[in-house]
Amino acid sequence: MSAQQPATRIDAPAERPQRFVFVLLHDFTMLSFASAVESLRIANRMSGRTLYEWTTLGEGGEPVNSCAGIGFQVDDDLRDLSRDDVIMLCGGVNIQGATSKRLLAWLRREARKGPVVGGLCTAGHTMARAGLLDGKKATIHWENQDSFAEDFEDVTLTKSVFVVDGNRLTTAGGTSSIDLMLKLIADKHGEELANLVADQMIYSSIRTDQDTQRLSVPTRIGVRHPKLSSVIQMMEANIEEPISPSILAKDVGMSTRQLERLFRRYLNRSPKRYYMELRLQKARNLLMQTDMSVINVALACGFASPSHFSKCYRAHYDTTPYRERGSHAARLSI
Repeated sequence: MSAQQPATRIDAPAERPQRFVFVLLHDFTMLSFASAVESLRIANRMSGRTLYEWTTLGEGGEPVNSCAGIGFQVDDDLRDLSRDDVIMLCGGVNIQGATSKRLLAWLRREARKGPVVGGLCTAGHTMARAGLLDGKKATIHWENQDSFAEDFEDVTLTKSVFVVDGNRLTTAGGTSSIDLMLKLIADKHGEELANLVADQMIYSSIRTDQDTQRLSVPTRIGVRHPKLSSVIQMMEANIEEPISPSILAKDVGMSTRQLERLFRRYLNRSPKRYYMELRLQKARNLLMQTDMSVINVALACGFASPSHFSKCYRAHYDTTPYRERGSHAARLSI
């Protein structure tokens, strides 16, 4: 970014700067955190005023490692905050392990004061664990959606890039922090300033809470075939109770044989094989991100018995569900 002073500035009324308190959780993602902080910094620069201030907290006031292995020295331990502060929890990988009892107790205590509380990337899990999202809409990174839905039935989970529900904010991770911060800046100081911030960040496609976080099916699979996309969407929406290939074919106006040829041509596998891979992928996410029993994981992914599930899992991943979970837990404990 150029060090040259901006030619255009926004005249904002003199007021007390709004303070954001970023709580860094172990293994947080730097992209989500940096995107949020940079949005605030640039808003100050483009307005010519100190509209925002920020500070960082972490358990014990000790340095916190990001998931990239880079340590950050926080400003303070978890401490008493003002009702006017905006609390932003910054999550990343292994959010369950990063959500300690002390953190939850502190978060519940601070939330009773009535501040805005947000969760970047996977930190929506921590907010939900603290009971802050009960009866509310929320989002979380797509990789954590399956486990979140299983763990928090009282939360309405969406696939949006970010969600604002009252004084609760959640994002899907990555650059979605920018989209959320641009909305907050626009709401408080006008869209012109938000657009100037986006322009400085070379961020040309500002998303709203109506945008979904994942690429479209055609983009993900690299194939633009409407009937193939429709079938895959049906598969992804029906993991627990799989739909037979004959019904899938009928729903898009094809014969089972035509559907088979379509999958072979574009994806080099049968519809049954593709569906199985989707189910096993969800099973792997649940094994690594939840405490669900292997039996319940099997049922949640459409397998009638643990033995069939284990057989299919071993054939695809070359390990059993039990060993997968054990090796994952061992890696996290290192």
